[in-house]
Amino acid sequence: MRIRPRQQLLDLWRAHLDTSYRDGKWVWGGRDGSNSVCDAEQLMCLLYPATELSSFALDPERIATAEDVAWVMSVLGEDLQIGRLLVQAIEEFFDRYTDSEGEPIFAGGSYFRDVGQGEPTSEQRVLDVVDSYSMSLSLCISVLRFVRGLQRYLSGEVRLEAERLDKRINAVTPRVQARLTSAMTGLIRSFVIHTPHSSSPAGQEILALVNQTNAAPKDVVANFSATLERIRVQARNDIRTGQTPDTDLRDDNLLFECGWSWGIDGRAAEVDGSPIRIARQPGYAVTEPYLYFTLVALDGVKDLYSQRTQEPDLLEGEQLALAESLKRRAELTQRYWSTISRFGTGRWPLEDLPWRTSDGKQSDYYSLAVTSFLILDLLERESTTDLARTVEVLKQLAQRARILNREVPDDPAAILHYPGITLTLKGSQAVNAGPLLGYHVADFTTLLLKRSLEAARLARDVDTREQLFDLAATAMEHMQDRAISHGRSSGLWDNLAPTDSESDPAPSWFLTERMMECLVVAHSTFSRPPLATSTMENAAMGKISEADHLLNQEFLQISDAAYSPRRKELEAIEQALDRARDISSKRPHTAESLAADALLRLNSLAYAREDATR
Repeated sequence: MRIRPRQQLLDLWRAHLDTSYRDGKWVWGGRDGSNSVCDAEQLMCLLYPATELSSFALDPERIATAEDVAWVMSVLGEDLQIGRLLVQAIEEFFDRYTDSEGEPIFAGGSYFRDVGQGEPTSEQRVLDVVDSYSMSLSLCISVLRFVRGLQRYLSGEVRLEAERLDKRINAVTPRVQARLTSAMTGLIRSFVIHTPHSSSPAGQEILALVNQTNAAPKDVVANFSATLERIRVQARNDIRTGQTPDTDLRDDNLLFECGWSWGIDGRAAEVDGSPIRIARQPGYAVTEPYLYFTLVALDGVKDLYSQRTQEPDLLEGEQLALAESLKRRAELTQRYWSTISRFGTGRWPLEDLPWRTSDGKQSDYYSLAVTSFLILDLLERESTTDLARTVEVLKQLAQRARILNREVPDDPAAILHYPGITLTLKGSQAVNAGPLLGYHVADFTTLLLKRSLEAARLARDVDTREQLFDLAATAMEHMQDRAISHGRSSGLWDNLAPTDSESDPAPSWFLTERMMECLVVAHSTFSRPPLATSTMENAAMGKISEADHLLNQEFLQISDAAYSPRRKELEAIEQALDRARDISSKRPHTAESLAADALLRLNSLAYAREDATR
């Protein structure tokens, strides 16, 4: 199927508003209940496209010039009504997830699951989770950009309604900044560096993963140390704030891995000088990185230093320092997993499917997560090195997950899509001796779709790019088949849950928000210039050059009136060639087509002149 991001985003918005705005008020929660992550995802489905894509901006001035956006948002009203109701939803979110002392709440709530040891206790439900930190970080950036765009419009309005709305924005902005600061601090204290000895079970798992040539263990340890020496030194020098005090990165016999645990590390140091509670509250998570939480943390951190956050005064002084600290962690993590995925000189560890984690777990989802780190690293460096091999891994994962081929009865791959893989949150059982908590992750297809679209930006040859677009189209078709088909939430995701048998199934905001991200990425990818290689440009310039020379010859033959049909035809051909030359470096195939058409027209003129001579 063809991906049409603008129309599909507008359809998602319309379905979202039908579900979330009823009888003049916001209705929070979905299939998985309501919690700080889920409600942030619900709000992000509206605000992220509105602040990431200029054509989806929701200030009244922009809406007035975009008829399709205005039609979709007409559910909320017109003019300032839209801004007022969105600000109201923002206020409600911050009311729900701010405690009586004014501290933000990042509890996982209903997203915490039973893994066979009993239902989570009420004390465990209020545990912070990295998913909430990351989603809140992206949400706060989107909120700040949305309200500032709205205030720029309000500054030119003299209506009393505009003045009231401006006051509400000024009142909620400090709460947004406070949540942003807390989310950044929580992410810093959730970052971990795991340093198992090479002889430990975790160390043996890492060595088995990277040893794809059956080399001697001592040689693998030496190679590991040498390959990752620069990353180890960077971690030792740059990662200090909030870090586990006893992390040892000097011993070459200690292997290491880095990333984000599921929450604040149980041994994390306090953030010196910070007065907020999250800077000193105890943590319970183990000092081991989780691939899923590392990936979502990276996505959130990238929102901090992406181009769209480079607005004056968007981040405050303390936040700029926190953002720089998080950026160093993100860069370190991305380089580490990109290096590990391609470790050695033979087969990549990434190509040895499925990926195995240091605690002995293995899944195709982990392979896709590590592939994502590799693609993000290639994008960061704008490198096409190893892109072709990475595409092959994506295709294999799509096949194994039954995205490229059909699912069979009792297919074990089905669990990747519903209920998803279950992460065990080690350390959570320490809370009042409660059960071990679980966390379901079911975004395999949307993650494959998103990374395929992002990788397509790098492709420098037609074949690789077409493979990625075909993979993205197949993943999109798979997701379209999973959209809810009836009830108020028709058009949202997904229909794999048991609730689909109900007359009005509730949506999964977890999956719907991921689909929204995919469509935003698709919009950005399709907005870029088409592929233009030097070979394509040379072919176009060859035809342009020949046509230009023949055109000059035809002008030498003109002896008729200045405005004769023959002269007008030659001038039209000249304009077409000028256009072809202008776009030859950006749209070489279009330029080649223009030149080919000019050659045909010049040939017709030459033939007509020769025929007249005979």
